Amino acid sequence: MTQTKTLADSLRQMIAVLEEERQALAAMDIDALSLAGQEKHMLCGTLEGGSADPLDAECRSLLELARHANEVNRRVRNLMAANVAARLNALTGGAGTYRAGAANASYAVVRA
Repeated sequence: MTQTKTLADSLRQMIAVLEEERQALAAMDIDALSLAGQEKHMLCGTLEGGSADPLDAECRSLLELARHANEVNRRVRNLMAANVAARLNALTGGAGTYRAGAANASYAVVRA
């Protein structure tokens, strides 16, 4: 199997894992989310060990699709975190009462 074929296969696997992660986020399935995170970590290691050769059109397309899926998932995670922070603030009776290690964490999450 050629390097390009291996890279394309790894990128396809990453896209599939990112889709699983998106579904886990939508379902708020912590176990599936954890598994997706582990699989992404493993695939990142595989992709890091890839060739420095220029990417062909297929790999560039797959890479862009993976980047987009990862960005969508990041935004969903940030929105969920902002929602949780807002709900915790509402429960405690004021904004800023719950700050997970950052000054005004809910604002920082929404802007990210």
